[in-house]
Amino acid sequence: MKLIKVGAAVLNQIPLGWQNNRRNIVDAIRRAKEEEISLLCLPELAITGHGCEDAFQSPALQRTALEMLLEIVPETRGIAVALGLPLMYRKALFDTVCLLTDGQISGFVAKKFLAGDGLYYEPRWFKPWPERQTGSVEIDGASYPLGDLVFRVDGVHIGFEICEDAWVADRPGSDLAQRGVDIILNPSASHFAFDKFDIRRRFVLEGSRAFGVSYVYSNLLGNESGRSIFDGGALIASGGRLLAQGPRFAFSDWQLTSAVIDVDDTRMQQVRTGSFRPDLEPRPSNRIAVDFRFPATRFAPSEPRPAAWETSDTKKEEEFTRAIALALFDYLRKSRSHGFVVSLSGGADSAATSCLVSLMVALALDELGPEALQSKLAHLDHGDELAVGDDLDLEGAGVLAALVRRLLLCVYQSTRNSSETTRGAAKAVAEAIGAEFLELDVDSLVDSYTAMVSQAVGRELTWERDDLALQNIQARVRGPGVWMLANLRGALLLATSNRSEAAVGYTTMDGDTCGGLSPIGGIDKAFLRQWLRWMETSGPLGIGPLPALSAVNVQQPTAELRPLGSGQTDEGDLMPYEVLDAVERAAIRDKKAPVEVYRTLRGRRPEIDRHQLAEWVERFFRLWCRNQWKRERYAPSFHVDDENLDPKTWCRFPILSGGFDHELDELRQYVGAEIER
Repeated sequence: MKLIKVGAAVLNQIPLGWQNNRRNIVDAIRRAKEEEISLLCLPELAITGHGCEDAFQSPALQRTALEMLLEIVPETRGIAVALGLPLMYRKALFDTVCLLTDGQISGFVAKKFLAGDGLYYEPRWFKPWPERQTGSVEIDGASYPLGDLVFRVDGVHIGFEICEDAWVADRPGSDLAQRGVDIILNPSASHFAFDKFDIRRRFVLEGSRAFGVSYVYSNLLGNESGRSIFDGGALIASGGRLLAQGPRFAFSDWQLTSAVIDVDDTRMQQVRTGSFRPDLEPRPSNRIAVDFRFPATRFAPSEPRPAAWETSDTKKEEEFTRAIALALFDYLRKSRSHGFVVSLSGGADSAATSCLVSLMVALALDELGPEALQSKLAHLDHGDELAVGDDLDLEGAGVLAALVRRLLLCVYQSTRNSSETTRGAAKAVAEAIGAEFLELDVDSLVDSYTAMVSQAVGRELTWERDDLALQNIQARVRGPGVWMLANLRGALLLATSNRSEAAVGYTTMDGDTCGGLSPIGGIDKAFLRQWLRWMETSGPLGIGPLPALSAVNVQQPTAELRPLGSGQTDEGDLMPYEVLDAVERAAIRDKKAPVEVYRTLRGRRPEIDRHQLAEWVERFFRLWCRNQWKRERYAPSFHVDDENLDPKTWCRFPILSGGFDHELDELRQYVGAEIER
């Protein structure tokens, strides 16, 4: 048996966070050596961070990345490490992985397939490396091989698929298998989206089986650059069998996953595979011999142990909770904010936002413990005059409550159109999660603005004539107060708009959109209401339910901006959220024309009246076009669903357009003809 102990590390990096990134890399390498790992795979672009955007085009970034690489090289004595960084070659920039062995640079492999859709714009910065091509690059006076390389280390052949390389149909692993590779390393930076981890696990398993190799997959971890969330989840497979699976959504700086592989075993699997056709043509420039011997190791059986929540019936709710909690935690500490402020209306969106902050604290405390958590939030203990309250005290049984109160302020802002129902719900939720709670009466501010404008225009403003203006001023006067409280605390104001409202612009700019971050801006309202019901009755494994949410869940969502007697509801103003979300997916995700959206929903929801359904579809398209300018101005949101509407990362649409006039005429004609039949 040819046994090698391999490892994959997931790292919580920061774009241009040189010292943070170097420290995490070195700590992971040192722990790997302590655990007698011989071959370690680190994530894609681990030195610079993955989300550097146009800073990748800075010569200073290239120089610093190489300086950091040279500082890390001595740490690799006694181990082989794959480490990602950008590299300039012949006036082009490549996304590369450097193989370091026993304190030496062995060479660089460049990424062949670049991700240019969804969240990714890699072709803006990098060039794809052509298959089977090689070159050399000079660093600090020494020359190193670069390109489509296979490394021969102690008789074992090692190749690479770099992130997107494994997602394409013609993945490089097939060519690597023909070239006799024994181990494929995949340094990745793969963002979280619902159910995406299952896809990763499948291509790792299938790659190891079809290519007859051992496959080691590493990933980034945490909220690296603001919007994307990386869930970690290292994977090691061999010959079609999963050997190890690392934790996901960890709050630590890095996580290490390892397993012992048998190279002879995967080789014999290929021997027994009748369809295997090895490439026998000599290509010496593509094969790099490395003078390093893997230390002897003993066989150690391993079995992947996914967390209990990953196999639960409510996996989507669990993933959403843990993804947003981790994203909030990293945003808090990386921005060095002193906490969060939420304008808590007593409705679903603000209640969900507040609960997610509380869950952030609970999950971080459960994993890290008080001492490590205090270390990660050390900036709270020596802040400036904006810091509020005593120094963080993490001793005793009330740690969770003390932390939530220190980090979260909820503010209920009432007008004469606010109800006792929402006031009571807001207070009940804030008390249940342990947040600090304030009430502000902003009615006098509404009256002041209304009187001022009435005098200026020379007439009294009325609901019959000025409905929209009178609604919006109530939302807007709530902004300055919560911004002021956020400034006093040195805290981050959280906006509470969701994706469904963003699609149709059902939100007041400079009102409920106020905030520097919108944690639920990437999720639809129908799922958010489902999540709140789950939180009320079940909650995340290990934490449990929050019964106080019943005061929120019994309500029909309402903006409470019209007089109470009007019976205003969100769905009355728009359409049922389940219908809105279905229209949005068909129209925006699937790019269907209005008549196609109508026909799709007509087949799924035949109980809806034809005229009503057509009216809702038309309303969606009109509001979508009219409100693109709002989506351009929303606070950054977290990406949790590959149906995002964020125009800066996912869904581009013109601010000015024809408004689908022609297509909506086609819809009206189709429905008219359908009814006549």
